[in-house]
Amino acid sequence: MELLQLHYFRTVARLEHMTKAAQELHIAQPALSKTIARLEEDLGVPLFDREGRRIRLNAFGRAFLAKAETALMALEEGRREIADLAGMERGRIYLATSILTPLSEPLGKFLSQHPKINFRITQASIDEMTQQLEAGEIDFCFTALPIERPDIREIPLLSEEVFLAVPPGHRFAGRSSIRLSEAADEPFVGYKEGYLFRKMNDEFCRKAGITPNVVCEVDEPAAIGKLVGAGLGVAFVGACRVDKDFPPLLRIEHPVCRRTFKLAWHEKRYLSAAAHKFREFLVRYFADMFGDCSYFEDETPAVARQA
Repeated sequence: MELLQLHYFRTVARLEHMTKAAQELHIAQPALSKTIARLEEDLGVPLFDREGRRIRLNAFGRAFLAKAETALMALEEGRREIADLAGMERGRIYLATSILTPLSEPLGKFLSQHPKINFRITQASIDEMTQQLEAGEIDFCFTALPIERPDIREIPLLSEEVFLAVPPGHRFAGRSSIRLSEAADEPFVGYKEGYLFRKMNDEFCRKAGITPNVVCEVDEPAAIGKLVGAGLGVAFVGACRVDKDFPPLLRIEHPVCRRTFKLAWHEKRYLSAAAHKFREFLVRYFADMFGDCSYFEDETPAVARQA
């Protein structure tokens, strides 16, 4: 049995599709099929049920996958630990996130200070990030949704109040605050299904007892302000993303609307020296740059007062 066979098997098991797995692994499909066939021959059992061109991981495959993932994870952790013991400054950090914007500036500053450290960053849903953390495929995930799993630790980095943005000249524009239930009949500009803030915004509406009339769905946060400013509808906006050109903002009196971005990691997985250094950097960076974005709590946002 070869290490490469385990690596290939894990990818095929995850995708349950030979062609897609071959494309992801950047190898020819016949070569991948032969590798999996040799692995099954070595084990003496089929790992997949095959129905025409479709494959499905069977009971043997599921049992072997759990052991293969444990072995591959242990080897990767061993590689990182040896690199740390050897005093290597290079390091590699695996990070998954649903939103890149809050991390772009701190990532740039960190890399300017540690140019030999490499990153592999992927965008993923909260479910995908949770799975990757538990499997040891990533060091950290950055998310505003909680991950309630054993052995996963979280540290809050950035907390912000969420406001309701309204178009200039709107009937609510002259106000400083609103109960969310008052916007029950308003058209909303929102995020597409699966986007990080969609689930949170839907929860705000559920607590207010309303079902938002979403007239436009986007996957780009920067588009929200422009669409609201154009008069398309109202929208939820975090305080830390407000600038002087933003449409009028209203504090939401009820329900409480806040979101907290956190860095999460699995406390039983090995973290390299580079990963420890990056975590410490992020904590210092957000504390120095923002503290807690509740600086609007005792004051109406300036952009709302301008209405």
